[in-house]
Amino acid sequence: MKDVWLKFAIISENTVGTSRGIMGEWGLSIYIEAGGMKVLFDTGESGVLLNNANMLGIDLQAVEAMVLSHGHYDHTGGMRSFLRCRGTLPVYAHPGLFACHCRTPEKPRYIGIPYRKELLQSLGAEFVFVKEPLEITPGVFISGEVPRKRIFENAEETLFCLENGRTIMPDPFHDDMSLYCVTPAGLFIVLGCAHAGLINIVEHGREVTGESRVYGIIGGTHLGPAPDEQQEATINYLKELDLQFLGANHCTGLDVIARLANIFGPRFKFCPAGRIFTIPEE
Repeated sequence: MKDVWLKFAIISENTVGTSRGIMGEWGLSIYIEAGGMKVLFDTGESGVLLNNANMLGIDLQAVEAMVLSHGHYDHTGGMRSFLRCRGTLPVYAHPGLFACHCRTPEKPRYIGIPYRKELLQSLGAEFVFVKEPLEITPGVFISGEVPRKRIFENAEETLFCLENGRTIMPDPFHDDMSLYCVTPAGLFIVLGCAHAGLINIVEHGREVTGESRVYGIIGGTHLGPAPDEQQEATINYLKELDLQFLGANHCTGLDVIARLANIFGPRFKFCPAGRIFTIPEE
């Protein structure tokens, strides 16, 4: 029997991959076992992660740390429900987590985290704000703030933020962070929405971990709303990585997901709510 390096369970996502009581919602939450640690990466939109984890046989009370990819409602909206279940634990996030994220400048709509920091702290969130890369357990790194080195990986034009009463266009998403897991076969990268740009995130991961091989990627790529130039450049980049696992979901968009599935064949994995993966695959 192979030694398991990583375990992933998709407990919140736009789509559902099983009929056994799993609920879908627009959002993302991934349960991860890596480096001997149990981590919850994002919490989805509304709290269905509690139901879904129960249906999958995952004990959320055993989670040792939460990592938040960024401060959008569809990645943080389940925090209150989760904290009421779990209680006190460290919550790793960028200092800009509570930025005033909005969309559609012509008719502004707030899409940021739906709770005050004080409420979440009263429920047990012990925030650990990080801007630099941080190894939270051997071989598992939070990316910290990702340098933006590729011009074509620009933020979406319809997304903006408010700072001190000023409109910042487009939203710089300083709070966008990912998770890097070092395995014997290379780097495995967990994405929230990849607002920092997928190529930027991967190249930053190589620098942070010192591991040039990229074994796998899972999570939202934000290629769905990206312009054609960015989609093509990113897909061509992915082709060159010798990926063994690509589980793009959430904000990737169905059209792009279908295209990636066609390009990568069996190396592409559909990742709706309810799917569980072990790496290497059994």
